[in-house]
Amino acid sequence: MYPPSRKDFIALTLSDQHSRSYNNGKHRRQSCWRKWKQLSRLQRSLILFLLALLLICGLLSYPSFSEQWRGMSDRAVREDWDEDWERGLKPVPPGVNPVAGPAGGPAVGLAGVVVGPELGLAVGPGLIPEVIPEPQRPKVPSIPKPPAKKRPFPNKRGPPSLQKERNVSDSLVKPMEKVPVEKVPVEKAEEEEREKPLVRWRGAMIEADEATEPPPSAHEKDAAVPPVPVNPEDTAPLAPVSVNPVDRLEMVREAFRHAWKGYKEFAWGHDELKPVSKSYGEWFGLGLTLIDALDTMWILGLKEEFEEARKWVETELSFSRNVDVNLFESTIRILGGLLSTYHLTGDEMFLEKAKDIGLRLMPAFKTPSKIPFSDVNIGKGTAHPPRWTSDSTLAEVTSVQLEFRELSRLTQDPQYQEVVNEVMRLVHKLPGKHDGLVPMFINTNSGQFTHKGVFTLGARADSYYEYLLKQWIQGGKTEPDLLEDYLEAIEGVKKHLLRTSGPRKLTFVGELNHNRFNPKMDHLVCFLPGTLALGAHNGLPEDHMELALQLMETCHQMYIQMETGLSPEIAHFNLQPYDGRDIDVKPADRHNLLRPETVESLFYLYRFTKDTKYRDWGWDILESFNKYTRVSQSYLYVRQRSASTFTDLLHLITRKTFIG
Repeated sequence: MYPPSRKDFIALTLSDQHSRSYNNGKHRRQSCWRKWKQLSRLQRSLILFLLALLLICGLLSYPSFSEQWRGMSDRAVREDWDEDWERGLKPVPPGVNPVAGPAGGPAVGLAGVVVGPELGLAVGPGLIPEVIPEPQRPKVPSIPKPPAKKRPFPNKRGPPSLQKERNVSDSLVKPMEKVPVEKVPVEKAEEEEREKPLVRWRGAMIEADEATEPPPSAHEKDAAVPPVPVNPEDTAPLAPVSVNPVDRLEMVREAFRHAWKGYKEFAWGHDELKPVSKSYGEWFGLGLTLIDALDTMWILGLKEEFEEARKWVETELSFSRNVDVNLFESTIRILGGLLSTYHLTGDEMFLEKAKDIGLRLMPAFKTPSKIPFSDVNIGKGTAHPPRWTSDSTLAEVTSVQLEFRELSRLTQDPQYQEVVNEVMRLVHKLPGKHDGLVPMFINTNSGQFTHKGVFTLGARADSYYEYLLKQWIQGGKTEPDLLEDYLEAIEGVKKHLLRTSGPRKLTFVGELNHNRFNPKMDHLVCFLPGTLALGAHNGLPEDHMELALQLMETCHQMYIQMETGLSPEIAHFNLQPYDGRDIDVKPADRHNLLRPETVESLFYLYRFTKDTKYRDWGWDILESFNKYTRVSQSYLYVRQRSASTFTDLLHLITRKTFIG
């Protein structure tokens, strides 16, 4: 038996007919904190988890509730606005037809609201007859647009095409009904008002950052009203705004000068400019930006800037340095830049510098397998693989051939061409390919493919396919192995990597990971439209050009479907057949490295088809770079990638020179 529970307190109750009852039992109640401490750790954790879950759900549901509340408030404000408008607006006299805005500019609607070109009409503040009184607008700062069906972007940024659409849709008004021009009695006018539909102002709004001048006052509007109606035949039709090609050329020059000014002031002679911090960064300490921009300055006719850079190359550039450089990057930027400038200028100094760096890169090919190491010490004459692996990426070891072969042709020294041709012969015979598609890595000791089963035209494999065709053209179309590998690879792409998106049927190139398709396309893959077009131009199958046109449209969509008009580094395509976005961008890929592949392909497509839309697409990309990557001193160069059309032209001219 258990002993009776022991009570260590006395309950005392005091009562009074003039006072409330009192019980000291409430002091014995345990506090909430003591009760919380008495719970087990599991119970406390479970309660905290549920509270956190509720908080997260509340935060996630907040935007939808706020949108609904905003929509309700917007409707209420618009209804008040419509009522005020209906009370203050008079009928429009006949004979007053819509006209364009002043000076051939955008059309202007009531009270100066811009009207979109698709409406084909507008009414300016100076063109409203006197019989129409000033509309009574509600005293609110601005009225947002009605809630759209699609989810709006989180900010006002957007590509140029979308910005134009927003500027139009933000100022739509309904067309006006015609009424007789002669003056009518007040009673008749009121009767007509009841019969005629009134003009309503739906969602008109001028953005704060778009309104450069304050709206005119009521007296200014009255003073601007003409005494007679305007003849519709005298009005100018709306015309799309176009930029003169000469103006575009000057704007490209200005963009380069702006970038070059920042480099000259803060990073002269160094590898890259860091424009935000106004400092510089080094890869190899060899002036990569300066050398890479030499032929660009020559093409743009910037002779003064070119002479300054040439003097630095002649007097300051020395390769006798104890520094490790990457074989691939040094070849395409230093060796390629020097050879390209030599072809444009005929200056022997650039060829001598090219021979110097070419000879210092040769130790990279002294490996057991003849597959070059990735890193070379140009001062000591030694080479080695990266510290973490003995593999080299396939794109790097098969994308130095154009420059080394050209160096042999110019110097009449065959050693450069022999080492790079040996690499291509080895890759041609290697097992492990999948219908012409190759893995991404190759071992420098064994000379065999590694990490098999993954096939992509993106990073680590892209330029292998590009250089197959260009080497074949460069060699006078006399090397059948190169052509065979290229054609087989294109067929492998069609068979295994080519798909179309669900919503808009965009053709794209994905990846194959151990026989599993991944709808992932790197921006690097946008080299393919230009390469396919180049092959078709040189006698390869016509369906290559058809595929090039389809892929070019996809690469263009990767830009214009983004808010900034700039492509992400990687895009994932939607394969489901329902309405929605074709392209999905993961958080880790929401950046642009200012890569040149898309504009390179646009260059080829414009040259081969003469379709000016490709030049216009390139211009839109340049404008987006100007808008979103330009800082006070220079462009925001990332990893020395091209920042605009003028630097993309550098890569195109370099390759075009090498392939004859």
